[in-house]
Amino acid sequence: MLKATGIYKSYDNLQVLKGVDIEVQQGEIVSIVGSSGAGKSTLLHILGTLDTADKGSISLDGLEVTKMRGKKLAEFRNKHIGFVFQFHHLLPEFSAIENVCIPGWIAGTNKKELKQHAEELMNVLGLSERMDHKPSELSGGEQQRVAVARALINSPRIVMADEPTGNLDSANARELHGLFMDLRDRLGQTFLIVTHNEHLAELSDRVLHMKDGLIV
Repeated sequence: MLKATGIYKSYDNLQVLKGVDIEVQQGEIVSIVGSSGAGKSTLLHILGTLDTADKGSISLDGLEVTKMRGKKLAEFRNKHIGFVFQFHHLLPEFSAIENVCIPGWIAGTNKKELKQHAEELMNVLGLSERMDHKPSELSGGEQQRVAVARALINSPRIVMADEPTGNLDSANARELHGLFMDLRDRLGQTFLIVTHNEHLAELSDRVLHMKDGLIV
């Protein structure tokens, strides 16, 4: 479903990615592990179209993403790729359900249908009692689950997660791991995860190891 070949990326004289090839199948959970500086997050950001490669090609469902630019690329990213980061990046002035709805508002989804979908997702994620709470009224684990619901609101082809448990205690981290597995089983959701968490990596369908800008 996701295929990237020959991905190179440098910042000034530092070569971060040195010709990475990667494929992810529909419904897979794939984790990328490796030491700090190996290029994991850079690769994830390029695959998610948040950054551009110096060289190489990326396709999602056979569509060449690397040829897209500007508004067309932003719309594609919004509709087809969900993101979960180490820090949840929820907007403090909005309620939990409003935060979940934001990508749908951007996509121009019918507001009534969007709210219904958001409620369904939040019920699945155990947030039915927290929909109208502001982020400051939620625990760290609840905030991250809101971020997961936001990533899923546009029914993306793939969710890309960059250290999603890095800011959670062990209990909340385990809960989030179980949630990813449940979403894969229940919704057929595909995940590509960058993580230092060995337990999360072990639960994945495949683990890719990065070292010095390459998958080894």
